Amino acid sequence: MKSATPPNGHLRQRPTPEREFTMRFTSTPRGARLARRLVSHRLNDWGHPYTTPVNETLTLITAELTANAVRHGHVPGRDFRVRLTLAEGTFRIEVTDTRAEKQPPSTPPTPDSVSESGRGLHLVAVLADDWGVSPRLAAPGKTVWAKLRVRQQGHPHTQRVAPDPTDVELLLATASLLRDDLGSRPEAARHGGRRR
Repeated sequence: MKSATPPNGHLRQRPTPEREFTMRFTSTPRGARLARRLVSHRLNDWGHPYTTPVNETLTLITAELTANAVRHGHVPGRDFRVRLTLAEGTFRIEVTDTRAEKQPPSTPPTPDSVSESGRGLHLVAVLADDWGVSPRLAAPGKTVWAKLRVRQQGHPHTQRVAPDPTDVELLLATASLLRDDLGSRPEAARHGGRRR
């Protein structure tokens, strides 16, 4: 972890976001997948297409943080929250869960070459410009966050001229993603034009 909460407990003021996306998800693998997909869609809407390094990097960071929230931060009956902001050329992804006693290590351990797990925070530390853990304000839990600065290349960044999606468009996109997940499972096979 590159940053920590200051010893006096006061958190630094963050700049006002130019763009923001916040949503709660069920603390399940399906909720983590949906969070990852919606972050990628939102980045695309904000002018960072799916195949750009910014979109791919933030999507991977989101996948790791949400998987950890489901695996290590799960409290029965409680959701986790994802917040993506863009302020002053820096993206910040936050994943908040309700489990305060299970804190990630301040320095991710070096992954074991034969282990099938334990690489998530190591990937976040390598990909992000900064990351850390903050206590959840006004409730039990924690927020694991990561920052990624948008690097300017030799030419100016061209913004998409499309407006932000409305809530209806976001709900339609969410429903479409859920249908995609259901349709990919064998038990969702169609019988007589209907799903069972």
